[in-house]
Amino acid sequence: MSIVSNPSASEQQLTSKVDHFLSQHRISKLLKQSNFIKECGFTCFELFKFIFLLVFSSKNLYQTLQKEDDADRPGKDTVYRFLNSSRFNWRKFLLLLSCGLIQSKLEPLSSKECVKVLILDDSLFSRARSKAVELLANVHDHTSGKFVRGFRMLTLGWSDGNTFVPLCFSLLSSPNSKNRFVEMNGNIDKRTVGYKRRQESMLKSSKALLELLQQALSAGVQASYLLFDSWFSFPSTIMSIVKEGIHVICMLKAMPKVFYTYNGSKLNLSQLYAAVRKKRGKAKMLASVIVTLGAAEQEMEIQARIVFVRDRNRSRRWLALLTTDLELTEEEIVRIYGKRWDIGVSS
Repeated sequence: MSIVSNPSASEQQLTSKVDHFLSQHRISKLLKQSNFIKECGFTCFELFKFIFLLVFSSKNLYQTLQKEDDADRPGKDTVYRFLNSSRFNWRKFLLLLSCGLIQSKLEPLSSKECVKVLILDDSLFSRARSKAVELLANVHDHTSGKFVRGFRMLTLGWSDGNTFVPLCFSLLSSPNSKNRFVEMNGNIDKRTVGYKRRQESMLKSSKALLELLQQALSAGVQASYLLFDSWFSFPSTIMSIVKEGIHVICMLKAMPKVFYTYNGSKLNLSQLYAAVRKKRGKAKMLASVIVTLGAAEQEMEIQARIVFVRDRNRSRRWLALLTTDLELTEEEIVRIYGKRWDIGVSS
């Protein structure tokens, strides 16, 4: 199937490369595993290939569908039904494809000493001019500290320090109905993936995070640590992640009502920094201390190491990193968390 009636040599070459990629990574099989099933007309694989080719040929979907010079090309309604179907599991498709790429292409290039990590990124998906988008809400923008019309997008990805591969994502509305401008479409079939995603969008971000993590680990993704910023670094969230069988390395925020147990006392982060002994001089690592986050369901305390690091942009201030892997050195904690920082800067 061609995007145009008489493809040029460069378009034929592009199509050949795309065909090779789609065949090599068994895209047709992955689509079927993700519930992409069409009863008549163009197959889901043909429609996916049509849209996939548009991205690499720099063609606009709307303008391409308006042309009527190719009877073999799918119609506008066919393409929009494909993109808007509530039955197709796009998240599962992305996860299966990404896992295959990691296992076949990236892991063979990495040494055994290379630390693989999962990275959670929370970014704003602004829809400032929208009014009728389903589940549109006032969401908090961590960067500006203001509420913005749109969604929050949680993205969970895998990295070896050189390459970042997105695994799964979730668009979050608001768990508070007062912050939502538009409610969910009541005609969505409750048995479909689309209905489940809409329900998920109204969860708290900590619960949505756990669902993404569970799906990635169940798919066989191999990683030693989950890295994330201070927006999720609550002791209860950290303990829930540890119970999934993966260690945490995260940035901490000095919140007055979040406490850590140290020498039998409950201290917030600022109080903890004041209580520990600091290194002399202009050391980059100011202090390191082991604390208790709390008790899990089986009443086993979960310990963590907190490292206080000098803020290189503001030398009189400090930053705090936490890890649940007590075997890591201070330098390793900073180095591994740097994998998340590199991704955050590049994104």
